[in-house]
Amino acid sequence: MTTRSEPTDIAVDGTRLAGTVLAPGSTIPGVLFVHGWGGSQERDLNRAQQLAALGCICLTFDMRGHVRTEALRQTVTREQNLADVVAAYDHLLTQPHVDPNAILVVGASYGGYLAAILTSLRPVKWLALRVPALYKDEAWNHPKRSLSRKELDAYRSRVLAPDDNRALRACRDFTGDVLIVESGHDHLVPPPAIVSYRNAFQRTHSLTYRVIDEADHALSSPDCQRAYTSVLLAWTTEMVFGARAGGVSRLAGAYRPVPRSDAVT
Repeated sequence: MTTRSEPTDIAVDGTRLAGTVLAPGSTIPGVLFVHGWGGSQERDLNRAQQLAALGCICLTFDMRGHVRTEALRQTVTREQNLADVVAAYDHLLTQPHVDPNAILVVGASYGGYLAAILTSLRPVKWLALRVPALYKDEAWNHPKRSLSRKELDAYRSRVLAPDDNRALRACRDFTGDVLIVESGHDHLVPPPAIVSYRNAFQRTHSLTYRVIDEADHALSSPDCQRAYTSVLLAWTTEMVFGARAGGVSRLAGAYRPVPRSDAVT
């Protein structure tokens, strides 16, 4: 990595010393991880460490209602958690050398839903969604915990149009690169919900879709955890670092249906 140097003056005891500041010659991609409902940043740390080793500046965090603020679990709303995600995004951009035009957001389940909405509020270049959940637009300011599981299951069991849902509308307008990862044995986010997301991405630069065949919603198996990490790292390397090198692959292409045989096992 090249460096840049700038002269500076250091004030001390009424005089000024000559100095030189050396810093990376270019800015660095930033990555924001958004965990799912009932999760925590702890689940993202390993993958964040691996992306940081590739040359990214990563931020993980715990949304309200989780870990240190678990007492708020019964009352926290989607509006408040979205505000948490926006605040975390803004905090990431305050870190030295983060490129504001090179932000990757990685969201899982509820965090994927919020990450999709974030793209309508802040610039995002790359978006990785693992088993992104869907929620009705109604009751936005009601406690998240109070939402009916039966109604959510019914809502997610049918394919929705982008106009039907705030997160899907944000996906329709997103023009960056997207990764969607589905779990083959997911009882919370069934295939129609994933299809709704895939169909919504109509203007993307590229869309990559993968299925981890043996995985459940939470990636309970260590093998499934490793499979997802491998997919995320490979995609990030191709999209983020390929783009910065000026040679991003277009193999993913524009939106296209991807058969279930395009799975990760």
